[in-house]
Amino acid sequence: MKYRRLIAILLVVLLLLTGCGAESAMNGGAPMKDSANGAEMEDAGLMGSTSTETSKAEALPQNQKLIRKVWISAETEDLDALLGNVEERISQLSGYVEERQVYHGSKNASRRYRNGELTVRIPAEQLQSFVNSVGESANITSTRENTEDVTLSYVATESKKLALETEQARLLELLAKAESMEDILKIEARLTDVRSQLEGIVSQLRVYDNMVSYSTVYLSLSEVREYTVVQEPETVWERIGAGFVESWKDMCQGLEDVFVLAVCAVPYLLPLGVIVAAVIFVILGIKKNKKKRPPQPPVTEE
Repeated sequence: MKYRRLIAILLVVLLLLTGCGAESAMNGGAPMKDSANGAEMEDAGLMGSTSTETSKAEALPQNQKLIRKVWISAETEDLDALLGNVEERISQLSGYVEERQVYHGSKNASRRYRNGELTVRIPAEQLQSFVNSVGESANITSTRENTEDVTLSYVATESKKLALETEQARLLELLAKAESMEDILKIEARLTDVRSQLEGIVSQLRVYDNMVSYSTVYLSLSEVREYTVVQEPETVWERIGAGFVESWKDMCQGLEDVFVLAVCAVPYLLPLGVIVAAVIFVILGIKKNKKKRPPQPPVTEE
């Protein structure tokens, strides 16, 4: 009986120890769960970072550095009025005229009287608005546009700038700690070189910023009597009619040019006419004198 009681007591003790171990194991598993949650949170954080980087990558096209240039050829019946409208529109859009040339007339007879050449700088976001305003004020005969992506060059230049700025700061620290004259001269020489490179890069970035912020428009404006037909006729009869009208206009223009040339030649024709009239008058006078002379008797030989 004693052995049975002893065995029973041992079994109870073992059961108690097993229960405590299980509980401790369960309690010990809680930190593992927390650590797992921490790992999950870290994974979530990484995923959030990845999504943020993805969104930034998708937003890169918005930060592209694009240089846009537009060439426009247009006609007008009144060059002065068109220039006034264009310059007023440039001022409204906060742009400016970089270059302006106006040619007043020509010695040769032509349908084109005067023409002007403008180089205009317009804020990039207002470029299309300016092009549309030119089309409303004149007859556009041709347009050409060029877009240059300088994003990679801009980023590379910025990286060089940051590297040089870092080197410059480091050189200044070394210069403050330098003790020997030889070290000071070496550091100052390198510092001068770095500053020179940095100034060039900063200047280049400013040029990039200006070219990106302000698009360039090259305007070629011509004063004409009538606008050029931009849309060609499609049918045969339309082509015949347009050709007949064009030929008639060319003939009238040719007759007008001949008339103008004749009138312009009057100052040269008047002296020539006087000379010709004087010669004719002299010749007629000589002939008249010959007729008035009495006939002379024939000479006879003795």
